Amino acid sequence: MRSIQFREALREAMSEEMRRDKSVFLMGEEVAEYNGAYKVSQGMLDEFGPERVIDTPIAELGFAGIGVGASMNGLRPIIEFMTFNFSLVAIDQVINSAAKMMSMSGGQYSCPMVFRGPTGSAGMLSSQHSQNFENWYANTPGLKVVVPSNPYDAKGLMKSAIRDNDPVIFMESEQMYGDKGEVPEEEYLIPIGVADIKREGTDVTIVSFGKMMKVALAAADELAKDGIEAEVIDLRTVRPIDYKTLIESVKKTNRMVVVEEAWPLASISAELAYHIQSNAFDYMDAPVKRVTCRDVPLPYAPTLIEASLPNVERTIAAVKQVTYQKA
Repeated sequence: MRSIQFREALREAMSEEMRRDKSVFLMGEEVAEYNGAYKVSQGMLDEFGPERVIDTPIAELGFAGIGVGASMNGLRPIIEFMTFNFSLVAIDQVINSAAKMMSMSGGQYSCPMVFRGPTGSAGMLSSQHSQNFENWYANTPGLKVVVPSNPYDAKGLMKSAIRDNDPVIFMESEQMYGDKGEVPEEEYLIPIGVADIKREGTDVTIVSFGKMMKVALAAADELAKDGIEAEVIDLRTVRPIDYKTLIESVKKTNRMVVVEEAWPLASISAELAYHIQSNAFDYMDAPVKRVTCRDVPLPYAPTLIEASLPNVERTIAAVKQVTYQKA
């Protein structure tokens, strides 16, 4: 395999699908002439032309709505939000139109489309540009929500998302676009809704997704030095959630810690804690622990950002709690 960047994996996925299917097109702010705000779409305008790689005004509600209408009429749009913070301007089209069209039309119309862009914190961008809405969108029937953590998963899941007949929310991270990973040159797909065990272990299950997988894996490495072998699971998809893989892991480890960048109330981690303790209670030797962002708008100062976000130290402390060891 060759090693390529996260952004390159996404670009390959979109370009391969656009070559395969002429109904696929990309639309968003700066995706064409500027080659993408994060250079994800670099070179795509030259290959596919302005009818399939389309620059838009700063009008998320407008171009999201155009995408919904296009998908209802047989096309497969990829709608890029410069960040998912800006998707709030278009959320009516995402939730009230795309997500509900199949149901409200009695199956006459579907919306095969992808809404994609970066999510979460990206450094010193302060509160309005540092939010995680995975749980918001995952709360909506009719949507699928994908949050990959590495280039290999990003490419395989993006290709599956573009081919899916339901609207897919595909959430990335500004801080991961430059990350490198091994990606095959031959075509492959990763099914939506299947978690992946990134590290085998026997003492505790650590569950995460997106860029928080870096925290989970780093914490597992440190815990191994203390003789605690953590099994680390990457959800990859937060709607639907692969509960089967989680339960099978808990049957082995008897403990679970969930690491999530979002706020704690009504989060994905809260749902996982409820589900595991409801459906795998007899296997649990300790309550599920969560490591989330502090329940405040993300600050601007780097010291306060560090104090707010999940980190390796907080994750290790949570594992020590569920394994009844001193921190």
